[in-house]
Amino acid sequence: MKKTRRDFLKLSALGAGMLPVAQSLAETPEATKPIVLSTWNFGLAANEAAWKILAANGRALDAVEAGARVPEGDPKETSVGLGGLPDRDGRVTLDACIMDEHGGCGSVAFLEHIVHPISVARLVMEKTPHVMLVGEGALQFALANGFKKEKLLTKESEQAWKEWTKKSEYKPVANIENHDTIGIIALDANGNLSGACTTSGMAYKMHGRVGDSPIIGAGLYVDNEIGAATSTGVGEEVIRIVGCHLVVELMRQGHSPQEACQLAVERILKKNPAKAKEVQVGFLALNKNGEYGAYCLQKGFTYAKYDPTGNKLFDSKSNF
Repeated sequence: MKKTRRDFLKLSALGAGMLPVAQSLAETPEATKPIVLSTWNFGLAANEAAWKILAANGRALDAVEAGARVPEGDPKETSVGLGGLPDRDGRVTLDACIMDEHGGCGSVAFLEHIVHPISVARLVMEKTPHVMLVGEGALQFALANGFKKEKLLTKESEQAWKEWTKKSEYKPVANIENHDTIGIIALDANGNLSGACTTSGMAYKMHGRVGDSPIIGAGLYVDNEIGAATSTGVGEEVIRIVGCHLVVELMRQGHSPQEACQLAVERILKKNPAKAKEVQVGFLALNKNGEYGAYCLQKGFTYAKYDPTGNKLFDSKSNF
């Protein structure tokens, strides 16, 4: 029997209606989980602490907090927590944020005298109606919740600052020799994502400067339906494009974590090509399937990955 145009349209509509069902019946690849990713070489040690929790079927939120606390408490790491290089006035000020699988988030900025700002940020998320506390208010909150006031400036960092004051040049490179952040993102055995980001900021910054690290959507973003992203490098450039939110939204559009990171870096490059050649910015991303990727402006950004195959360090792909 000859089919009319109307019959053809009916069949086409029926086929289109059946398509989502066919797609839902198709096998989806098994997600790689648990998995944790951290920025820079010290991400290896951070991952070790996080993996102890993930391997025991623990929550990604607990894992990223535990991982972030490792460089925070290490006086030899001069870009995070205790021993962090100070601002131009010789004061160590810390920024951190954390985000869980429910969209909950907490942040502290311009915090002094507290070794583990990431744990203070978690309490801001869990104990207050706010997202961010800063400066003296953040310190008051930390002390009220049992944190101890400690001296963060070590002899080594103080000596480096005094040497810097001889010329007082502010040249934020932020690469492997002068990195400024640990960002850590994880997918746990239950398929939930969380992330954390903590830093002492750019060395010898202006007193009061806050970068991208404590800003939800800039230095860190987690969407449990899609994925998570964190950033490192010169925070001002990341803030200008709301970088990590952008990376997650690009993954929502169907880009792989690697592609999303590269597209975000390219946006920074497009906005200011001359400036982009002088600074470092890197993104690290993870999706719900345990797929991951990283991309940066300048060669030199490293990141660590711990999954059931082990803990390994990688060099990120770069634009320059």
